[in-house]
Amino acid sequence: MITGKNYIGNQLSATGNKTFKTFNPLLNIENEWEITEASTNEVNQATELASGAYRTYSKISGEKKAVFLRTIAEEIEALGDELLQVYSSESGFPNGRAMGERGRTLGQLRAFANHIEAGNWVDASIDTAQPDRQLLPKVDLRKMNVALGPVVVFGASNFPFAFSTAGGDTAAALAAGCPVIVKSHPMHAATGEMVSSAVIKAVEKTGMPNGVFSNLNSSGIEIGQALVLHPKVKAVGFTGSINGGRALYDLAAKRKEPIPVFAEMGSINPVVLLPKALKNRAETIAQTYAGSITLGSGQFCTNPGLIIGVKSEGLTNFVNTLAKEIVKIEPSCMLHPNIAGAYETNKANAIAQSGLKVLAGYENEVEPNFARQVVTTVEGETFLNNPTLHHEVFGPFSLVVQCQNIEQLEDVISNLEGQLTGTIISDDNEIVKHSKIVNALQNRVGRIIFNGVPTGVEVCPSMHHGGPYPASTDSRFTAVGVDSIKRFVRPFSYQDWPNELLPDALKNENPLGISRLVNNHATADKIS
Repeated sequence: MITGKNYIGNQLSATGNKTFKTFNPLLNIENEWEITEASTNEVNQATELASGAYRTYSKISGEKKAVFLRTIAEEIEALGDELLQVYSSESGFPNGRAMGERGRTLGQLRAFANHIEAGNWVDASIDTAQPDRQLLPKVDLRKMNVALGPVVVFGASNFPFAFSTAGGDTAAALAAGCPVIVKSHPMHAATGEMVSSAVIKAVEKTGMPNGVFSNLNSSGIEIGQALVLHPKVKAVGFTGSINGGRALYDLAAKRKEPIPVFAEMGSINPVVLLPKALKNRAETIAQTYAGSITLGSGQFCTNPGLIIGVKSEGLTNFVNTLAKEIVKIEPSCMLHPNIAGAYETNKANAIAQSGLKVLAGYENEVEPNFARQVVTTVEGETFLNNPTLHHEVFGPFSLVVQCQNIEQLEDVISNLEGQLTGTIISDDNEIVKHSKIVNALQNRVGRIIFNGVPTGVEVCPSMHHGGPYPASTDSRFTAVGVDSIKRFVRPFSYQDWPNELLPDALKNENPLGISRLVNNHATADKIS
């Protein structure tokens, strides 16, 4: 049952006087549920509870936290088809997408459970004392990762499961030992409440401290601002627009005690088409990219919004085929009228830029909130001289930049802002001759794809989902995979500490059996 209330720890609460409704973009009507926005008092209650829970939860063993995360996954699964139906009614996504994203979310939770249960994530490092060392005795030093404190997670509009209430940021923070306060996304608040109910059931079933999880509703920015400014909040996880992420980053930096904001923001994900690949298989590449550009109505952070090649017969074939293929694909529903409206505005602004030409666009009538896809093209010099063309158009839109030569192509890459991904399409090992392109792209992105498409983010330890600003606020960290736990911990050292008072990860006998760096050697052995 959806109540429209906030979860303040394990209690439902609705003391605020402002309400809103979510929207079904597919039916173009408001959903039935009335959602109550959190009040300032509820923000304070949630943060106080989280701060108190931190003192207990941060000390709970990896084994018990793993049970907690697995129980969250089980409780989400137990919500069954009703959860999928609510998800679709608030996003416009079909049932298949709902099932796939739920599966990814469950997989993330279970992956983090396995990760913290193994225990190696604490990065234990031990340098034993040398009291007889000359000229100065060496002290005993032992270091490991510890939880930062309460974390605020902002739900993402385009992933109501995987990047929202119990998504990757929440899973990482809980795995690290940090209580989580979710600022639910207003476009899928009912979905968020259902998922929150599953988390709360898991809290109660596994005996976690009350306040380890809360969920607050808001249709505006005030509640999010209040959370970021609250002195008991110690970090923020965000997935969304550059403007939104940057505003939170600036707000957090102005606090008396600044805190980190790990924001994954905009990206146009450049695709480089090398000459031989274009000569040999331009049509096939174009067909593949027509599908990637329109996948999910272009609402992926890894959507290929920029395609770059050198003028040639092959590039002409690619452009012509892309133009033919893009209009064959039936448009799909966007997440919300506001997102569909922003797409139309940003698309029109891009098309209005001098020198840009429309290659093809879907021109038939569509249902409300459905996005007509467009592919465009521009000369390399024009692109270099117009920063507006470098900005993301969130939706099924892509721009082909036609360069005069390889040198100009390298220049285009070097002048891009930071991106999540870059792709190189190559044939016959021609990439070997273009190391400058690879190096230029590496300096601009967090992940390079070879002969593939950027859409699709595998959840595994080797995935890096981040990149130079503005793709993310800190390119050293990933927002996907178990390494994303590193965002919510800090290193902490014990000096000359009695062995029996040390955390298990640092004790001589190594009761957890984890791998540790002992006197600069990786080992799971005990220290005699």
